[in-house]
Amino acid sequence: MGDIGTDGTQEPVRWGILATGSIASRFVTDLRTVPDARVAAVGSRSAGSAQAFAERFGIPRAHGSWAELAADSDVDVIYVATPHNAHRAAVLACLEAGKPVLCEKPFTLNEDEAQELVRTARERGVFLMEAMWTYCNPVMRQVAALVRDGAVGEVRAVHADFGLAGPFPPGHRLLDPASGGGALLDLGVYPVSFAHLMLGEPADVTAWARLRGGVDENTGMLLGYDSGAVAALTCSLVADTPQRAAVTGTAGRIEFPRGFFHPERCVLYRDGEEPEEITGPAPGSTFVHQAAEVMRCLRAGETESSVVPLDGTLAVMRTLDTVRERIGLRFPGE
Repeated sequence: MGDIGTDGTQEPVRWGILATGSIASRFVTDLRTVPDARVAAVGSRSAGSAQAFAERFGIPRAHGSWAELAADSDVDVIYVATPHNAHRAAVLACLEAGKPVLCEKPFTLNEDEAQELVRTARERGVFLMEAMWTYCNPVMRQVAALVRDGAVGEVRAVHADFGLAGPFPPGHRLLDPASGGGALLDLGVYPVSFAHLMLGEPADVTAWARLRGGVDENTGMLLGYDSGAVAALTCSLVADTPQRAAVTGTAGRIEFPRGFFHPERCVLYRDGEEPEEITGPAPGSTFVHQAAEVMRCLRAGETESSVVPLDGTLAVMRTLDTVRERIGLRFPGE
């Protein structure tokens, strides 16, 4: 995997795709633009679904079970794209077979499941990373570095929102408690992750939500920090919110336009200076950067990413658990 070939080029990293839904389709489409990446196999609980997906994307092998995909010797790393409630079982199947994993967000339904996956990966020395594309985005990485270096002074406030108007059809996964549905885990994970990136784990969490049908449909969160900073965050299944974000400090602020979770640009405002636009190198390639980070880690022999660290993923899951406790939301089986 990733070795240098006889012609001096790197051998491709061979990806397996676990699940065949829309996000898996988008990931495969973006992965095709990475020169040293190859999609070698796809796996699903349905052999027919796997075969149809393989035919659609020209993938060499289709497996009718997760275990068969995990056992495929011609696969170097597996991308898990199942619904949230299946992440734990799917990732465990891969890790127990010794396969590195990139797992879609939210990482799991709760922190207990996340701790189990992280513990298993670390005990087995197998690579594991949450597919939080926001952290891998070049613009966001620039901003995180600027904030760490004090470009806006001491951070005092973070604002972020992510809402969709719906309506969603009956039976949609976002409306299904058994699938980990609701606004928080699917959409709210982005504002929460943004706040964690800028401020770390909060000391206090306050939240309110409207619950309907066993899921949260409109949720507000206020995170408090020992530094005195606050983060005001919202997520919704009933309102098309601006989907913007900002981080404000004692010496300036950085504002992200709509689509802050995969930004192509943002603007830095510093006291006494002209606004400065920050742009990235590859607008629109939303999945490319996280795939590249996984491949970098695998080639370097790293079992965890410093860009999307597992301890950070666990911290976000703790905050999401606390929000659910505050709003009285539990999923079946918890």
